[in-house]
Amino acid sequence: MCKYNDKLDTAFKKEDLEIVLATMNRNSLDFLIPMFPFSDFSNFSILIVNQTQEANLLISEFPSVRVINSFEKGLSKSRNLGLKNAQGKILLIADDDVVFKNDFDSIIIDTYNKFPSATGISFYAEKPDGTLFKRSLSKTKEKIGQLELFNILSIEMTFNREMLTKLKLQFDENFGLGSRFKMGEEAIFLSDVKSKNQQLIIEPQVVVVHPPVSTDDTISFEERYYIQGAFFKRVENMNYYFGLFLKVFFDLKQNKIKMSQVFGAIKNANRGKNDFLNY
Repeated sequence: MCKYNDKLDTAFKKEDLEIVLATMNRNSLDFLIPMFPFSDFSNFSILIVNQTQEANLLISEFPSVRVINSFEKGLSKSRNLGLKNAQGKILLIADDDVVFKNDFDSIIIDTYNKFPSATGISFYAEKPDGTLFKRSLSKTKEKIGQLELFNILSIEMTFNREMLTKLKLQFDENFGLGSRFKMGEEAIFLSDVKSKNQQLIIEPQVVVVHPPVSTDDTISFEERYYIQGAFFKRVENMNYYFGLFLKVFFDLKQNKIKMSQVFGAIKNANRGKNDFLNY
């Protein structure tokens, strides 16, 4: 009986979950309303990092919703500020354009209770039409390969705060929106966690809905490979040339680039790699 009670005491509960949300130029909490169509947002623990200006501050009157107004620029800086000031035992990374599924908190907490030694667990995001952003796994994956990290979206990421704090890791502020290299910060962060021999898990259950447009869709071919060059040089335990070869190979296979563009792709990637090394 005593062991059973001890297990109950150490189990994660819904109130242990905190949503760490990055946004910009907000002066009202109304943007949270459509994110929780099944409940009032004040029923959840939320930490908002609002990158803004001193004349346009966001203020919360809800005890469950904390706000940090930041005057820096860059998504990774917001992520780091959020992680540094988070209080929940389990942290869910979020953007301001997601819609949570009505059982998202139960799914996350139940999975952490099933895998209490996991430092991070990735769930699934789906598009508004109900399709997934990636091919679905048939069951939980308890060991994630390096390349699989590259397909995980930031809004699919959750972490055990205590374990993450011990690692003393943060998002690389050279990568992500608003920085020198506009993509790749989430994969780099997960790669850094993995390099510390931490358990990372993929749980194929949907917890959030997100529009289909991504940063990768809005930048040019030249800049995309420029960023990829820096990315492959930065990622832990990744051979630069192997990573670049795979990127070019799959882009050709998926008709994202033409054979005539391969030389330009490699040239831009090498430029990004060199700029990263000299940055």
